[in-house]
Amino acid sequence: MTAAFSLETRVGKVTLKNPVLVASGTFGFAREYEKLFPVSALGGVMVKGLTIEPRAGNPPPRLVETPAGLLNSVGLQNPGVHKFIKEELPRLRDLGTEIIANISGFSLAEYGRLAEILDKEEGLAALEVNISCPNVKEGGMTFGVHPESAAEVTRLVRQSTSLPVWVKLSPNVTDIVAIAQAVVDAGADALTLINTLSGMAIDTEKRRPVLGNVFGGLSGPAVKPVALRMIWQVYEAVPVPLVGMGGIMNYRDALEFIMAGATAVAVGTGLFLDPLSPLKIIEGLQDYLAKHQEETIADLIGAAHNITMNIREEKSELRGGRQC
Repeated sequence: MTAAFSLETRVGKVTLKNPVLVASGTFGFAREYEKLFPVSALGGVMVKGLTIEPRAGNPPPRLVETPAGLLNSVGLQNPGVHKFIKEELPRLRDLGTEIIANISGFSLAEYGRLAEILDKEEGLAALEVNISCPNVKEGGMTFGVHPESAAEVTRLVRQSTSLPVWVKLSPNVTDIVAIAQAVVDAGADALTLINTLSGMAIDTEKRRPVLGNVFGGLSGPAVKPVALRMIWQVYEAVPVPLVGMGGIMNYRDALEFIMAGATAVAVGTGLFLDPLSPLKIIEGLQDYLAKHQEETIADLIGAAHNITMNIREEKSELRGGRQC
């Protein structure tokens, strides 16, 4: 009889069939990808960021390849929340996976209004609150870099919806733990991290910035060590589940995030290199569980911390011995 190995995981009240999601902004509304593979195989889809009104986004160029990643300055191009509800959500409901709506506001009131509007709709598993987008000048960055303003947004969204609230954290801060603690205290059910690192590129022939918006968000393998470090720190500081993202290209990357403390992971830039990478990651995780005789992926969440605790205890004993 073959042993069963479970990839099921829970992000608070949301049960995922497996821990592999696709990150907001890299999967659109799944229209293109559902032609390539069964989206139902995914743990969930974080849809493209939504605003109250439609947005055309930033001026081109919007994308620049880097040696180990991608700079993007899309600027939250989207059809607006009302058109999303009318034209995209009915189809998304039938995809057979969990749908997480990503929301961005340019004022505190807009965040609350977005949460109220989406709260009335069926088919959503959670809201991902984007307080950390580095591309938009109107205020998206401002809320995410201060504990007080991050908490204020979180508190209003929490009051405006019965859906689980996942808050997406910016890495462009001095102390991500302080921000994480603030939004958890304000009612966040889970945290997603990290968003992109602020960066830029310069065309040396034209002697000008490459991106039309000058600055963009860096993603891909280049940011993975930063993302892992932040997942590790936040896992030790707050009691809510974490969704890790930032440079996940294969199942071993995903395992690193899980062992650092992530309950689930999201693939973003990896989709551009290999659109089938989420499926390969799921398969790799299944094979890993079987090879190591682990019954469930949940047993691996934060596993690396256990080793570190033992090392710390050993060092503490050694220090104690020297003091005697």
